[in-house]
Amino acid sequence: MKSFARLLAFVLAISFASPSFAADAKKATVSQAFQSMLYLPLYVALDEGFFAKQGLDVTKETAGSPSAALSAVLSGSAQFSLHGPEWTAIAASKGAGVQLIANCVNGAAVWIAADPDFQFKTVKDLKNVAVVSGQMPTTSTSLFFKLLRENGMDPEKDIKLTQVPLGTEIGPFLAGQVKVAVMYEPGLDQAVAKGKKVVLGFPALYGPYAFSAISSRKDVDPDVAQKFANGMEAAIRYMHSNPDGAVAVAKKEFPSLEASVVEAAVKRMIAENVYPTSVDITPAALKVALDTQIALGNLKEQPVYENFVAAGMLKTAIAMK
Repeated sequence: MKSFARLLAFVLAISFASPSFAADAKKATVSQAFQSMLYLPLYVALDEGFFAKQGLDVTKETAGSPSAALSAVLSGSAQFSLHGPEWTAIAASKGAGVQLIANCVNGAAVWIAADPDFQFKTVKDLKNVAVVSGQMPTTSTSLFFKLLRENGMDPEKDIKLTQVPLGTEIGPFLAGQVKVAVMYEPGLDQAVAKGKKVVLGFPALYGPYAFSAISSRKDVDPDVAQKFANGMEAAIRYMHSNPDGAVAVAKKEFPSLEASVVEAAVKRMIAENVYPTSVDITPAALKVALDTQIALGNLKEQPVYENFVAAGMLKTAIAMK
């Protein structure tokens, strides 16, 4: 998409104009696209001291968009970024020396919710129905379009779609302006708490899906990168062995949300394998995620896995005791 390409143009300009920076072996900065409940493994690693146990002093910054987060890495103001891997793949396809070093979200973390009286048996039941979703480009709406096309429907003709800024989908949904909403968490469980129902979950539909990952430059200090990946691995293990501990971190990170909504959202994403069981990024999970972007025209082809994913680093983290 043109907007997608324009956002990347600025990022890549910085990449090729900026010098390589020397990583401090004891300090690291990670630039996240947004403050998001999807990124809970990062917050657990920070708040529960898993980076510190690796000898890293990690600073988290919020960029406001995936392109800005990746730009921080490419320019050298941050060593790591967190966002969808498609941004890193597009940058790599244009010559940027970037890679993925750890998984963070491994399920297609999108759901379709509806009014309690809405009858939903198949996707075709959405024909001529008023639906709200996030403003493109975003994965939630991209996946929704993909789902419609896979079921023989035209997103422009067969539904009455309203696109709104991300995170505001719940407004028109609760106001009765639409019957169906395509949502991320925690908006989904906020809607469920108000009586809406979940009619379809993309995590179950697509299985392992590299939704969000940690990126770095290829010239990052390998010791710092390994310790970062190790810290993420420890955090992910903690989340699965101690869900209540993960919920506690989420409540701390999102104090303005109702505690019951936070708990429901975190436990839903653990149960539906949205949060990965390790930092591993499998070829299959990466392929299904990037195929979506290829279908939309945002990416021409799959990157060569061995050149794009720091597989050795992942194996070392996974083998950690």
